[in-house]
Amino acid sequence: MKHIVRKSILLIMPALIFSACKKITEINTNPVAANKDQVQVEYFIDNSIIHAQMNPDASERTFVLYWVPAGHQISDADGATFSWADYNDGWISAYYNNQSGALNYINSAIDVAKQQIAAGSNKNYTNNLMQVARIWRAYLLSEMSDNFGPMPIEAFQGVNPDFKDVKNVYYFILDELKDATSKLDLSISSLPSDVSNEDPAYGFNFTKWQAYGNSLRLRLAMRLSEVDAAKAKAEFEDAAQGNLLINANQIFQVQEKSGWDDLSGMYSRCWYQLPEAVTFNNLVVNLGSVTSQQQIPSVIKDVPSQATAIANIKPADYAGQYYPVQLTTKTNNPFAPYWLDGLPNTIDPRAYQIFYMPGNSSDASFPGGTCGAVTSNTIGKVKDASGTVIKTIDGKYTWNPTPDGNWGVKGDWHNKLFQAQDIGASTGMSPTLKNQFRTQNAKRVFFGAWETYFLLAEGAVRGWTTPVDGQTAYETGIAKSFEYWDVSSYLGTYLASTEYNRVGTSVSWSHTTEPGDSHVMNYVDGITGTPGTATIAYPVNNLYKNGTVRNDQLTKIITQKFIAQTPWLPLETWNDHRRLGLPFFENVVLEGPIQTLPELNTGNLMTSKVQFFPQRMKYPSGLKNSNVNGYNQAVDALGGPDEVLTPLWWAKKQ
Repeated sequence: MKHIVRKSILLIMPALIFSACKKITEINTNPVAANKDQVQVEYFIDNSIIHAQMNPDASERTFVLYWVPAGHQISDADGATFSWADYNDGWISAYYNNQSGALNYINSAIDVAKQQIAAGSNKNYTNNLMQVARIWRAYLLSEMSDNFGPMPIEAFQGVNPDFKDVKNVYYFILDELKDATSKLDLSISSLPSDVSNEDPAYGFNFTKWQAYGNSLRLRLAMRLSEVDAAKAKAEFEDAAQGNLLINANQIFQVQEKSGWDDLSGMYSRCWYQLPEAVTFNNLVVNLGSVTSQQQIPSVIKDVPSQATAIANIKPADYAGQYYPVQLTTKTNNPFAPYWLDGLPNTIDPRAYQIFYMPGNSSDASFPGGTCGAVTSNTIGKVKDASGTVIKTIDGKYTWNPTPDGNWGVKGDWHNKLFQAQDIGASTGMSPTLKNQFRTQNAKRVFFGAWETYFLLAEGAVRGWTTPVDGQTAYETGIAKSFEYWDVSSYLGTYLASTEYNRVGTSVSWSHTTEPGDSHVMNYVDGITGTPGTATIAYPVNNLYKNGTVRNDQLTKIITQKFIAQTPWLPLETWNDHRRLGLPFFENVVLEGPIQTLPELNTGNLMTSKVQFFPQRMKYPSGLKNSNVNGYNQAVDALGGPDEVLTPLWWAKKQ
């Protein structure tokens, strides 16, 4: 895969940033010296938003290879990177440089607006554009800080910027959001089309920008909930009083387009299988009382195929075929050694909307492509310990996620089925991301209406003042997510459900009865076909209330938020897990040693610890090479070594 290294704009202060702006292709100086028809605030805003969408060079390495495995929505695309806390300096550099460029564009927008206002050459909407730029800059700073930690908050001062600790970065961001949203003049509602067209998210609808800014402030205030509760509460309650992003027509999303540029799709590289992650599967299976039989007619269009799929639905108390020799037993995923030779009896209706059902290859949802990352082949070969093929199995209309980790000697059999690592010979046996996310015709979501409601629900659970009560916010958040996926017909059944998913959490707000430590399930020996029963333990999430609670209201909220954020916001599911330890993330498979996770071993792999999960990206080597003072400031402010396993200020430390 081609990798292009560019010098980071945050490392130095070149004037060349202006040469990249699509409207000012020949400017290589300070924007105040340029012709006013060439440099306009809206051009910089447009370029910043589009640039932050990330071209495939950056998005593949960041979104797919870092955020996705860290966020546990989709399995690690190549099986051996960030899920193991490993890293690649070139990949990190691609992201750092790209988002540095987006930040420089938006800082230019703010500077140009200030200069135009000071010179009296501004339009009646220039001040509003400046506030929009400040809101978007707040997001970009939060994204960069959530990945690396300490960041600069000043720019365009002619020298390398100083790095501030995460607390100061967040305080700055929250102040900016409060001030910028309050200074938007909502009476200005009509802009020239050549201006409104320069905003790929909202068309410079300032009411929507204000709603986004306030909801973003809710998100970032909540980020501080575990380390700075007073500040978090004050900022959250103040933002919650304002205009919020609560409807489908307010979703902050940007249209993707085909090609190789900043608007190319996040999931467009056809060489990645993008299989369903174990965490996602454990959350959705048996959750919500909506059966596969109810859903299949809307998932599979061909009537005979519907009947075949329905016939392959398994009972709710069936774990699958048991393969302790071929599948791993060295992880705290309770279903690790079982292969479900059918479809789950009950599953969250969003799962079938996001992930392709193996065997349904005649449907438009089939993620086929010229690269062959996913094929229509659903036949797998089962080998014994000596490597001899002893049986074949058919994955058509089955449902099995792909576990990340070091599979050791078991890797060959596993890879031939689920392709955690061997991308070139993958099969269609695992649920994988549907085709509509891969064709570059989707809209990438940065903030959905559901998230606002889940944030309000969490605030209510914490006893903070919110405009709606916790249950209303929680259930509305689910409703908004169901609306997005067009599965609202199942909502009533879903909200009333008291069934536990695989980690012991139910949907119903009032149902907080704990599931117990285990449950009995049926299985079949994968080799002999002999039936049996097994006591399946609910996993112990030591990161949340020492593993004693699985079904309280906060767990429900974060579970629903996680599902709703899939597949567009893996960074946010990673953020929630780092902040709260929720939802339950299984440890990576440990059939072989993982040097990048030195504390994870066969004696503690059934527990959850902060040190078992990646906590941040390392700074790219270019920062240290070109801005030694800034790099040293950043590491000092980080409060620990510049390593993947060093927790950020707002995250859990143990």
